[in-house]
Amino acid sequence: MAAATSLARRVRWRWLEIAFWLLAFGAIFLPAGRHLILNQIAILALFALSLDLILGYAGIVSLGHAAFFGLGAYVAGLAAKAMTGAPLAGLGLAMLAAAVLGFATSFLVLRGSDLTRLMVTLGVASVLHELANALRDLTGGADGLQGVVMGPVLGLFPFDLYGRTAYAYSVTILFALMLVARAVVHSPFGLSLMAIRRNRLRASALGVPVNRRLVAAYTLAAAFAGAAGALLAQTTAFVSLEFFDFNRSADVLLVLIIGGAGWLYGGIVGAILFQGLQDGLSALTPEYWQFWIGLFLVAFVMIGRERMMVGVRGLWMQARR
Repeated sequence: MAAATSLARRVRWRWLEIAFWLLAFGAIFLPAGRHLILNQIAILALFALSLDLILGYAGIVSLGHAAFFGLGAYVAGLAAKAMTGAPLAGLGLAMLAAAVLGFATSFLVLRGSDLTRLMVTLGVASVLHELANALRDLTGGADGLQGVVMGPVLGLFPFDLYGRTAYAYSVTILFALMLVARAVVHSPFGLSLMAIRRNRLRASALGVPVNRRLVAAYTLAAAFAGAAGALLAQTTAFVSLEFFDFNRSADVLLVLIIGGAGWLYGGIVGAILFQGLQDGLSALTPEYWQFWIGLFLVAFVMIGRERMMVGVRGLWMQARR
């Protein structure tokens, strides 16, 4: 009874969450000009959410999460070219393909230590990268998959040059998948994942089917990453080998480091800060923005998120006096 009450309390919506989503959907009505960057943030946040499911909750480290992102992007792009331009159909196919790949590779990830998992996940992404490069007739190889033409969302809302429809589409999918993730992590299944992350042997001794739980979490996270890749392919109408790059996997890991792993909004907060920082610095200093981002990350890690938040809170309180 107490456990059920605790779960019910955890799943209850907080006013801050409601305000956040109201702001996110309200941004659809902003004047044209900012929706392209907002769309990038929504997609990056979904990608980070998928990584958080396996890293923050299940404790599975990965350096090749871009494998599912890239596969989802290519499946959505190919579906638009060969089958249908309906965005939701392409999105569903992309999630299905990424989930199948996640399920198939999850058994490799279960073996060995964290270092082994890093190498295995990196290797899977590299294999898919080379495969996409070799299948030039299908994927376009190094030139990328071109000629992707998307139809209107739900047959009613065509994509526009300013990115308003793209952002509305992406933030809606992000919200829908956040609801799924929220239900999962606040369920007994999610609690068992956290128990596995903290102490796998003890969880196993308590009767938790560790491997089955990890396979399920990895498959679900792969589907989420495939959805993020599909959204980027559909809203930009282009897919390239860069979708499988190590940099993309590293970036989403940095997003989680900035926002915090193990809580659902860490990926969203990290995506907003990371993309905002990247956009702002590249506008201020186009040649050296990577230097400043690197410097920020070094300072961030050395000082620590909690200390920085305390400092920001102190400055905020002083400014209010």
